Amino acid sequence: MTDGPSAMRRRLTRMAGRDPHEEGRTATTLELFFDLTFVVVFSLAGVQLADALAEAHYLSAFLGFGLCSFAAIWAWINFTWMASAFDTDDWLFRAVTMLQMIGVCIMGLGVEPFFSSITAGEQPNNTVLVIGYVVMRVALLAQWTRIAISSPQYRTVAVTYIVAITIAQIGWIFSAFAPLTLTQFVIIGAILFVMELGGPYIAERRTRTPWNPHHIAERYGLLTIITLGEGVVGTVTALQALLKAQGWSVDIAVLGVAAMVLNLSIWWIYFSIPVGQALVRNPGKCFAWGYGHMVIFVAIAAFGAGLHVEALGISHEAHVSNVVVACAFVVPLAAAVLGIEIMDAYLTGFDGHRALTVGITLALLGAGIAAVAAGATPLAALVWSAVALLVQVVVEEVWSGKRRAERLA
Repeated sequence: MTDGPSAMRRRLTRMAGRDPHEEGRTATTLELFFDLTFVVVFSLAGVQLADALAEAHYLSAFLGFGLCSFAAIWAWINFTWMASAFDTDDWLFRAVTMLQMIGVCIMGLGVEPFFSSITAGEQPNNTVLVIGYVVMRVALLAQWTRIAISSPQYRTVAVTYIVAITIAQIGWIFSAFAPLTLTQFVIIGAILFVMELGGPYIAERRTRTPWNPHHIAERYGLLTIITLGEGVVGTVTALQALLKAQGWSVDIAVLGVAAMVLNLSIWWIYFSIPVGQALVRNPGKCFAWGYGHMVIFVAIAAFGAGLHVEALGISHEAHVSNVVVACAFVVPLAAAVLGIEIMDAYLTGFDGHRALTVGITLALLGAGIAAVAAGATPLAALVWSAVALLVQVVVEEVWSGKRRAERLA
């Protein structure tokens, strides 16, 4: 594929489906740019999550972060699989993808109003969120409409996507403009959540779109890196605020080092799994693997917010107990580690040795929470968590690497 100026002069290409076994398929520069726009939503939602947790506004923290994360990640997943199968990189494909990127930015503007309305106990103010989300989804509808016109082979699949996405968007628009109570909004949102997830499953039951396994593995890996990067940015931002208020201290230095060790350890653990090869061998497992990553992405993003809560705790700006401060980063960290292990076992087969190391890691993370409850500081739990993940990385490299290769061979 060409990403130079000549590509912009290319005539429209039929979206008839790409070769799923295409060698050397990699992410395009447009896909990379598309991914970066999601930093906006992750960053804004992470800040709101950290502030809500630090002020003990747990309902707005979990509901607000859950909805914002789902909307962003689900839109990203749908685009990624469609592009893997049908990307033409012509001017129309690029223009519609850019429209989706604008939708992401609009959605970012709606994060704070939604959190604030939940915290205040008012009618959920998700209007701007929904507008941005609908812009992204309508743009995707244009892509599927083009596929339905261009490709008789995948026309039924495309039409099913079009119907499912359209119905869901009508529901989201209703949720944004109807005078709903919080309970009514949650019920309708849960129904729409099921509809959104069910659309692709129904569409691809008979005819699978020609997505590329190695390309999909790379795309998911790139969003994982971006999500981890947001945690790093959040950590540095929090450290800057602490330095401005207090100057250098041992606690601040330890926080910075431990946070970086944890982010790097998550990266190491995630990319120790040969996902592309596993998807080639087990393409039928794509749905559970692709959907399951939503938990991993949310957990990693929430972990970054948890590091911000830890920084607020050090500066005495968190109005919650030390146990809550520690749980803010330990719980999502444990969810990320467990989620990665489950996806590994699902794709490449159960490895008792790796399961044991993960079990030990989770036990150590739990011990850190228990230590805080007994009087230790949240910073001690952060250091302990960093040690736990470092141990897992070392043990897996020594113990499980060869077995993982043997399972794939």
